[in-house]
Amino acid sequence: MVPVLSNDLLLSAAHQFDTPLYVYDESCIKHQFELLQKTFYRNNASIFYACKALTNVNILRIIQKLGGGIDCVSINEVKLALMAGFGAEKIIFTPNSVGLDEYIEAVEYKININIDNLSLLEAFGNHFGSSYPVIVRLNPHIMAGGNLKISTGHVDSKFGISIEQIDDIKNIVLKTGVDIKGLHIHTGSEIKDIEVYIKGLELVLDICKNFSNLTIIDLGGGFKVPYKIDEQGTDMITLGVKVAEALAKYEALSKRSFNLWFEPGKFLVSQCGYFLVKANILKHSPSRSFVGVNSGFNHLIRPMFYDAYHQITNISHPEGSLNTYNVVGNICETDTFAWDRELNEVRPNDILLFSNAGAYGFEMSSRFNSRARPAEVLVSNGDLKLIRKRETFDDLLQNVVL
Repeated sequence: MVPVLSNDLLLSAAHQFDTPLYVYDESCIKHQFELLQKTFYRNNASIFYACKALTNVNILRIIQKLGGGIDCVSINEVKLALMAGFGAEKIIFTPNSVGLDEYIEAVEYKININIDNLSLLEAFGNHFGSSYPVIVRLNPHIMAGGNLKISTGHVDSKFGISIEQIDDIKNIVLKTGVDIKGLHIHTGSEIKDIEVYIKGLELVLDICKNFSNLTIIDLGGGFKVPYKIDEQGTDMITLGVKVAEALAKYEALSKRSFNLWFEPGKFLVSQCGYFLVKANILKHSPSRSFVGVNSGFNHLIRPMFYDAYHQITNISHPEGSLNTYNVVGNICETDTFAWDRELNEVRPNDILLFSNAGAYGFEMSSRFNSRARPAEVLVSNGDLKLIRKRETFDDLLQNVVL
């Protein structure tokens, strides 16, 4: 059972630190990490947190202390990982559409390099030869994920080198001497169908015959977590069994074995996060009742960007009669968190809770409309700890030349 923070504690956080406010539960992160370890214990898999989901360095330190690694998509994320205490061998650099200069800088940190572009693979090979082994990200041509915007392994995706271009990769190896130590795929996010993972694994295993120096298979992440009360996430127990069976069968036939890596992001931090807002206004039209809150898509853009569902709860009036509302933000654009949502009666100044707000919440926030970003708080052993101050007007002028 995933740990859940009490409404009393969340209300205390809102009163102590004001709203809008992000709150994260350390015990939940630990629970999710340990679940992944149990899922893939048969293969002694390595877990690398895809930190683009939430990069507060205090969250990264939790993963580091648990023994995890970290997957970074930018040099600044690499620097945050090093600041959090990750060793170079525990860091993967998996950027997209960057230049060779960024890869050269990454090599200076002696971290794991993941390349998803033929021209860059060739440029890297020409620059480093066989002196710096790399992982190659493949596009498996598998459509999967809860939304096209978060599906990354289909044939039209910009991510990865097409599986139909294996011969091109082999030619680059022959031409430049670049040493390929691993193959990587990531088909998308919110994947519930276990067969997608097995199909991807079997596909990669079949391609392994083309590369003699491989030691790593990286299956990415994308495990689904439930957002709705009646929703089911990925069946991790069954997934662990089927992955182990597929690998054991291959290893028995090929006499080859590999280190298995995974890169979960949302799975580790989504359910650990809570977003708290205050009801500013109630507005009633002939067809709708609106709750206007003191936040907007500048703080939580997922409902507007991905049509994502977040459960919303009126934690300051849980005994109120049920009414139907549109929950809207204070940004001067179409800014709706939820349509026709049934909530306990909302009154001005009530505190509303958005669940599953740990992944791509604060991380995708902005200063649109010149509104400052919220504070972040960590709950550790029942204590509330401020891990990011609320921005002020002075922060909006940061780096502005006056």
